[in-house]
Order: sequence, then C-alpha cells, then structure tokens
Amino acid sequence: MSDPRALSGYWLRDNCPCVECRDPGNGQKLFQITDLPADLAVRESAERDGHLTVLWTDGHRSRYPLAWLAAAAPDVHGPETAGRHPGDHRTEAAKRLWRAADFAAGLPEAHWDAHLADPAERAAVLRAVRHLGFAVLRGVPTTDRQVLAVARTFGHVRVTNYGELFDVRVEPDPNNLAFTSAAITPHTDNPYRDPVPTLQLLHCLENAAEGGDSGLVDGFAAADLLRTEAPEDFALLTRTPVPFAFRDRTTELHAERPLIETDALGRIREIRFNNRSIGTLRLPAADLDAFYAAYRRFAAITLRPELQLTFRLDPGDCLVLDNTRLLHARTAFDRDGHRHLQGCYADLDSLGSTLAVLDRHTEALDTLQELFEGEGAEEYLGEAVTQAEHMLQAAVLAHRDGAPPHLVAAALLHDVGHFHGAVTGAQLMAGTDNRHSHTGADWLARWFGSEVTEPIRLHVAAKRYLCAVEPAYRAGLSEASEHTLRVQGGPMTAEEAAAFAALPAAADAVAVRRWDDLAKTTDTDTPAFDHFRPLLAGLLSADAIGTRR
Repeated sequence: MSDPRALSGYWLRDNCPCVECRDPGNGQKLFQITDLPADLAVRESAERDGHLTVLWTDGHRSRYPLAWLAAAAPDVHGPETAGRHPGDHRTEAAKRLWRAADFAAGLPEAHWDAHLADPAERAAVLRAVRHLGFAVLRGVPTTDRQVLAVARTFGHVRVTNYGELFDVRVEPDPNNLAFTSAAITPHTDNPYRDPVPTLQLLHCLENAAEGGDSGLVDGFAAADLLRTEAPEDFALLTRTPVPFAFRDRTTELHAERPLIETDALGRIREIRFNNRSIGTLRLPAADLDAFYAAYRRFAAITLRPELQLTFRLDPGDCLVLDNTRLLHARTAFDRDGHRHLQGCYADLDSLGSTLAVLDRHTEALDTLQELFEGEGAEEYLGEAVTQAEHMLQAAVLAHRDGAPPHLVAAALLHDVGHFHGAVTGAQLMAGTDNRHSHTGADWLARWFGSEVTEPIRLHVAAKRYLCAVEPAYRAGLSEASEHTLRVQGGPMTAEEAAAFAALPAAADAVAVRRWDDLAKTTDTDTPAFDHFRPLLAGLLSADAIGTRR
C-alpha cells in the first residue's frame, strides 16, 4: 500500500468502516461530511495484519483492509482511465456493442426451468441483459399473465397506463400502432415518460401468423457509428431536447430528452428513439435543419442490415430487453393470423440489484469451495479422514436422516473454523482451545442466517453437554475427540447442561454433534462440495450479506 497521504484525506475518512462512523447493522454513515474538521490530515499510519491503520489529526483512528483499499482506491492515472470505469453499468463502458452477425451461433438464451432452479443460470441471463442488452428465456409456460412471473424473478413490474401488462395483438380500436398488424420500425418504448421504463419483457403466447418476426438493433452501437462518422451530428443529438408525447382518452404524457443521452464523461448512456412519439420541435429554422439532418443520419444507421438482428419468437419464448439501449421492431403480419404477445415493463436497477446479490452468493460459494478443496484436503485433527471428507460425510449423514436443509448445511460447514482461511486448528491439538465453533459461526454469518450458524456455534458445547447427560456417549469418542474434549473444558456441570438445553438451537446443535462424531469413516464414497452448492445457495441470506469492510 502506498502512503495514505497520497490519497484524498476526506475520501479516506469518509470511508472509515469503524462502528463510530458506520452503523454496524446496515453499514450506513453516522456522520455528515461537515462534521469533519477543515484541517483534517493523517497524523500516523501503519500496515499490519492485512490492514492499514490511520490516526487522524482530530484523534480518530481508522482501520482499512488493504484488499478493500486496493479495489476501491481512486484511479491515480487520471481521467482517461477513470472514464473506462463502468460506473453504474448503464453506460457504453460496461457494454459490449454488437452487430447482428455477432449472434450467428445463437442468441443469449436459457431455459425457464434452469433460470428458476439455478442461480448461476439466472445470473448469466441477467448479465446478458445488462452486457448485451437482451436475453431470451425458452420454455416459459404459455399461460395468461406469466410475463409478470418472469419479471418478478429479478425485479418489480412497472405499472403504466397500459396496466400491469399489455397484450400485443390486433385490437379493434388501437391507441397505439403496436396493437395493429403493421410493421413497426426500430424504436424504444415510452420515450414520453419520465423516467422511461428501462426494461421491457415480451412473452409469446401464440405466433401462427405469416410474418410478425421480431427485430433488435443495438442503439449504443448505432450511436457509436454516428459519433465516428459524423461527430458534429452526434454532438447535436446529445444536446437537443426532443419533445415526446402520448395522449389518448385517459392519458396525456410528455417528456423532453435528447435522442442520445450521455453521462458527465461523455459516454453514451441512454437512447430515446421513437418516430411515432416525437412531437413538434420549436427551434429556429437553421437549428431545425441541422437537427433533422442529424436525426435522419442516425435513423438511417439504425436501418442498416448489418445492425438489424431478426428472429422469430415462438410460443413459450420471453424476450427481456434494455429499453434504454436496444431498439426493437417487428415485421408486418397477416391481420387475420394468430399472433399474441403479452408484455410488461420493469427496471434495470432491480435487475442490477438481483444480479449483484447472485454474484455475492456465487462469491460466497466459491470461497467455501476453495476452502474445501484447499485447506480441506489436509489432515483432520489426528483422524483418518481429511477435514473436507469429515464435513462432507457429516452432511451426507444429515441428509440421509431427513434433516432439513439448514441442518444439512450446518453439518457440512460445522468445522470451517479449523481452516487456515478462518482460524487454524493446530492450536487445539497443541492444547489451546481455538474456539473454532464460535469463529466459524461468526465467519459464516456474513452469508447465512442463525438457523445455520447457531448449531455450528454450539456444536462443541453439544459434545460437552452429551458427555454430561449420556455416560455412554463419552465412551464412544475417538482418541482425538477425547483430547479436544479435555482442551475445550470437559463435560458440563449439571447447571451448565441445564442452561445449554434451554437454548433455542440446542437440539439442532446436538444433531450436528452426532453426525460430527460419525463422520470419520475411511474409503467412503462421499460427494464433492459441488453436490451441496444448490442447497447452500437456497440458504444464503441477503440480509446477512452486507457491505461491511
């Protein structure tokens, strides 16, 4: 770590993770920036045990994990490299711009059943929507209102004047050309709203009509081409507010936004493009001529064949697309043909939130798997099996006994406190209690709720309890387990046993203890950690995964 004085002092102090500065439960700051003194500076600093400790001139002391500093510290190479940072993942910096030929091998897609059952598959779908702008789910049940269930797998439905959902089919008295059989050119939806719905879902219930193929254009790629080929036109379209409007018998909506919106660093962030909804611009004639020349050039780019991805939605297909980036279209179809899609709107912030939680879950499971496959391959405290084999066997025993998922997980993870990644068990065998049940439970609490962690916290106490209330139990302990019993305090007194039995998680801890005692068999066909990942994924707690540093 470089000298902390090279960093902004206010930035460093503003990110102090201590309990005086942040609520330990939710991580939110407990002070205002104006509470910091005007002459704030670093008085002393030191690195130790993977942390940077800073003493400030006002007497406050902060402690930062070096890994966090390495990941979070501001870019020291200037605005050019900072501009490549994806930021909120809405700008072109976080996207892969594409042409139709990029999907010659197939669309980004997944089966609905896998999307529901496998968090990794669901994360891949959501990542495709964020990175490429769209994904298709296959095999979604063709039942009425099912599109709402799809949206709710990653977010919340945005209700509009069209309702929770809308039916895309030929209507006798349509208030929108989408509800006819006419061809629809590439466009974004609802540009007259503020804010615009950022996601759109289209679920095919029936498509037996001649025609009616779907089309997508990467609006960011089209804008990028305009910027390259006609930079003045690009700049004009980013700074000219365009009036969009919609009105029918019950609704009147207006919004003024540029066709191409950029962020403070000039990166493309949003496209609003809908010829059916553009109102009347009120500009001087020369400005109008310049605008329409740029508008026509941009529109022509969106119609280039190499940008237009065309495909057919079949019954059971659900298209999820970024409505701030992709332009969608359809070909004309036979008015008397049967074509019925149901659509709804949602928002990218919920999708991003769901993806972030899924990624945190993946990180948690990957961390545990690395422990099982790394430190777990080592000797288990004098027993004939490795640490990983012991815990995997315990989980298998719990499962065979019909234990609920949280107890199978507790059996699987009960000894992570012995791993070098948390604390080592070497002290225990050397005669010093390492309190691995507590350190393991505390370490796991970042990911799991108390139904998993409390039986782990109490499983050593459960051994001491059983030795006190079941004389035959102690006689069955292995030599290594007898040794650790003595180090951990020996059998409980009668008063201690009564107090333990009254604890809410005592019965679960005793169950984990019994599986623990039996899980020391050599040459047993035990499944690998991968076998238990889905079970653990179902128990990961969003509430238990905070932003604490």
